[in-house]
Amino acid sequence: MLDIRNLEMHVAHSCNLACESCSHYSNQAHKGLLEIEEAERWMLAWSERVRPAIFSLLGGEPTIHPRLAEFVPVARRCWPASEIRIVTNGFLLSRHPDLPRRMAEDGNVRICVSAHHESPAYTSRLKPVVELLEGWVREYGITVNSYPSSRWWRRTYKGFGATMEPFEDNEPRSSWENCNARFCPQLFDGRIWKCGPVAYLGMQNAKYGLSEKWRPYLDYRPLEADCPDSELIAFFTREEEACCTMCPARPEHFVLPLPFPTRAARL
Repeated sequence: MLDIRNLEMHVAHSCNLACESCSHYSNQAHKGLLEIEEAERWMLAWSERVRPAIFSLLGGEPTIHPRLAEFVPVARRCWPASEIRIVTNGFLLSRHPDLPRRMAEDGNVRICVSAHHESPAYTSRLKPVVELLEGWVREYGITVNSYPSSRWWRRTYKGFGATMEPFEDNEPRSSWENCNARFCPQLFDGRIWKCGPVAYLGMQNAKYGLSEKWRPYLDYRPLEADCPDSELIAFFTREEEACCTMCPARPEHFVLPLPFPTRAARL
């Protein structure tokens, strides 16, 4: 059993917001939900191999999944001592009235609200979410926090769709040191991946047909659940890798446009 700091699993590929340069590519009209039964198989395959201090459920936007609350007890059975985090923009939490009860029953579960804009228009729309969560905290004693993710938003790729291109600065160490996702390995398709951008790149390629510049990154091989211990330890010890060159060595931070999608793109 290897202790690791964090492990993430995306339960939905789509999102109700459209944030430019999303690391899951969810702003590019991806769809799909992770089945509970499949997620349980993925978690069980690793439950005797790694012990994450934090296990995060996110997306996309996890609250799009109608069975979101059911992931909590499954994750708790697999990792009894881990803190479980649900990372969400919050706008669809009202769809899950049973979520705070499940959180309270399993314990050590936190909702993390990621704020994607600091404008009055965004804050005004978020007000009902804040009120809902305040009620859940009072009634169920759950833990909730928020953080302004828009403050460190950056471009991790150039372009959109079929014209999307990697940065390829060829400075993997600098890319890793400046990466917001360097401690965010992904549990996806039963395997563990370095980060979200490389884990979901195949999904982007299947939808848009990316250029050959992406081939080295599409050929990335994630960690298999039956790998030897030496490979497991090496994976979580390693810092920069060749795949890190797809992301910028000197990230371009920018003010994220108001991320509410157009009417045609809404769920």
